[in-house]
Amino acid sequence: MRGTGTDQTGARTEGARGARCPASALVRCLSDIARFAVSVRPTLLALLLVHLVAAPLHAGEPPLLAADVAAGKLPAMAARLPQEPLVVDMAEPGRHGGSIETLLGRAKDIRLMVVYGYSRLVGYDEKLQIRPDILRDIEVKEGREFTLHLRRGHKWSDGQPFTAEDFRYFFEDMAFNQEFAKQGPFAELMVDGKLPTFAVIDEVTVRIAWEQPNPTFLAQLASAQPLYIYRPAHYLKQFHAKHAAPDELGKLVKKAKAKDWVGLHYKKDHQYQNDNPEMPTLDPWINTTESPADRYVLVRNPYFHRVDRNGLQLPYLDRVVVNIANGKLIPAKVGAGEADLQARNLDFKNYTILKQGEKRNGYRVHLWKSGKGSQLALYPNLNVKDPVWRVLVRDARFRRALSLAIDRHEINEVVFFGLGIESNNTVLPGTPLFKPEYQSQWARFDLEAANRLLDEAGLSVRDSEGIRLLPDGRPLEIIVETAGEDLNETDILELIRDSWYAAGIKLFTKPFRRETLRSRASAGETLMSTWFGLENGIATADASPVELAPTGDDQLNWPLWGLHTMTNGKGGEPVEDAAAKRLVELYAAWAHAPGTAEREGIWAQMLKINAEQVFTIGLICGVPQPVVASNRLHNVPSQGLFNWNPGAYFGLYRPDTFWLEGE
Repeated sequence: MRGTGTDQTGARTEGARGARCPASALVRCLSDIARFAVSVRPTLLALLLVHLVAAPLHAGEPPLLAADVAAGKLPAMAARLPQEPLVVDMAEPGRHGGSIETLLGRAKDIRLMVVYGYSRLVGYDEKLQIRPDILRDIEVKEGREFTLHLRRGHKWSDGQPFTAEDFRYFFEDMAFNQEFAKQGPFAELMVDGKLPTFAVIDEVTVRIAWEQPNPTFLAQLASAQPLYIYRPAHYLKQFHAKHAAPDELGKLVKKAKAKDWVGLHYKKDHQYQNDNPEMPTLDPWINTTESPADRYVLVRNPYFHRVDRNGLQLPYLDRVVVNIANGKLIPAKVGAGEADLQARNLDFKNYTILKQGEKRNGYRVHLWKSGKGSQLALYPNLNVKDPVWRVLVRDARFRRALSLAIDRHEINEVVFFGLGIESNNTVLPGTPLFKPEYQSQWARFDLEAANRLLDEAGLSVRDSEGIRLLPDGRPLEIIVETAGEDLNETDILELIRDSWYAAGIKLFTKPFRRETLRSRASAGETLMSTWFGLENGIATADASPVELAPTGDDQLNWPLWGLHTMTNGKGGEPVEDAAAKRLVELYAAWAHAPGTAEREGIWAQMLKINAEQVFTIGLICGVPQPVVASNRLHNVPSQGLFNWNPGAYFGLYRPDTFWLEGE
């Protein structure tokens, strides 16, 4: 990337263009000469050149596609690749062919194949530096102007050109379109409440600019769930009122049972959801199965933009088969050898049984590091509707008491065999922003201090059972709502139930689906919930501290405050807590900070406030993540980082480079 300043990981944004593939360039050159010679006279020289062209094409051509190429149904590899494909270097270059199977717990989780495939405009490398991927290059000016250079000749999975028109369509026909903006403009594009300007420079160059710096833009593009600022315009125009004939569009709306053409467009525009097989993609594998289904088959993208150093087009694997199974049964299925690559729905508690099946079923179990700030955390809802609970939950003494009344050492020993780290929900040890006090403040097990704080918070009266009473006389009973996505959740909450009971608090649990859990929190129905800790526990100063302040409506501890910030005051509720309000101010200051040093200082303040105020209650961090891989599957790291963002789980290690021995 070129330009000045730094990207979201502190990397300089100048220099480094994508590497050129000499073999592909030679093939194109010879192809041009051969076509010219044949057009003039079919001489022996022309025939010889055609033969020379055919050899390297055959060498890099995936065998699965050879028949279609020979029959003229598909162009040869040189014509399918961009003029400058991304050349991926790896320790062990592989070979084409084969199919692997993996398991997911829900049909809608097929979107994880978009995460694993990790094809992004820019993406993180293994050192967590942001580099061009789909883009050939990117220029950054003053942190607010971004010039994107596409790879000339890049194509969608259906063979149609990927050009500046796909960006123009997103900005002008969607983001800036009043019909799409009925619910408000695209919030993720706004800086200080303003949308960017957009300009097409030429067929393969576009420019996006804001009035003020946008320090999160590159990280948004590189995210596990990325900000898609482009669309397959040639496909989606048939669903857009600006481009489609009204009669034809009306028929499509009726057939899809959509409310209007905008609703139809949203139904078809599923880049991340990955459940519309008709929609072209830039990912390494194409989903061929309609949702919902019990089995999804994804096949190689013939136009994928990456090659290995030997000139072989990636991905190596021809197919990925995704089987849907009950999440609780997945560990047993994996142990029985029913998955070639698996980490989803596996937990450290499954490690022993997985190891027992290694030799018998031909796989190996790796333990990768987790990047979460906490393996599991409790989220008191400061926007709960109940007025009595709202006052109490917003009292820092109450939140601190709850944290002090948890025996983290017991949880670590009983559930994680002592391999985790007893900690608040904060950045991880060993990272640049870490300080021991962030990890330990209000996190020791101290029932005496917890009881004292509860008394001070006005909860000194108890019933005959010893349970404390709320100011209105109700017993202090906390219902913790869960999504059941952590296999250790039940055991952990049982241990917390015991220690909280000793402090005069009753704990009950209630399971909900993920979507219901989030909607209940936003509606103020939820008092407390469980979820994973910080997504980015490995943050640097140039990574966004968005998780540490009320910034989004999906934050379980303050969804309405987050909505208010996200919509620039048009939705949700104004932030009323002084410390939380300060976090919003600091987040805004981070977004306008001129450099890394200033951002580091802001991060330190925000981490300190979160540790002091206990806005979330972290428990244990650093728990290893089991990763199971077939013995035949190469290039899967034995040690790695298993993290949502940054990392995209397997995506960081480019599964398009994984290959099967013996194929």
